[in-house]
Amino acid sequence: MRQEYDPRMAMLFHQPRIGLHGKPFMLYKLKTMRDPRPGEDPLATDAIRITRFGRFLRATSLDELPTLWNVLKGDMSLVGPRPLLPEYLPLYTPEQMRRHEVKPGITGWAQVNGRNAIGWEEKFRLDVWYVDNRSFWLDCKILWMTVWQVLARRNVSAAGHATMPPFRGAGASRAAP
Repeated sequence: MRQEYDPRMAMLFHQPRIGLHGKPFMLYKLKTMRDPRPGEDPLATDAIRITRFGRFLRATSLDELPTLWNVLKGDMSLVGPRPLLPEYLPLYTPEQMRRHEVKPGITGWAQVNGRNAIGWEEKFRLDVWYVDNRSFWLDCKILWMTVWQVLARRNVSAAGHATMPPFRGAGASRAAP
């Protein structure tokens, strides 16, 4: 029997993210979670929807391979603040919004200095520090540090989450969803 194409089974995950100067683009990654079941809140169930293979892909950062297409298209850079969801835009302080002064990256200063083990406020502070201090040599250092982070498989997810709890705005960096 011929099987019909089921878009829910596609291996690529795509989602709008915010890039340079706050402009949206479509981010591509390898799919690491099953789709939410009817009535299941997608954000609240991230940690239970991740597949065993998805956990491996995330731990090794192999799920990021398709984002190289975003780099080739010019939406992203190898190094820069990680691109986040469009719904976070109105929640940023003016200082946090500065993270959009550079292209988002596959890896960044926040990723090599805590990744998902640090809170949102610290992530944004590190992102803005990168914006103010970016250079070719800093990018080289971040890429080298990323290799070690990936090999060590450290700080891949915050406790109880597939990655991080959702950002709720300034002052709510560790709030539960």
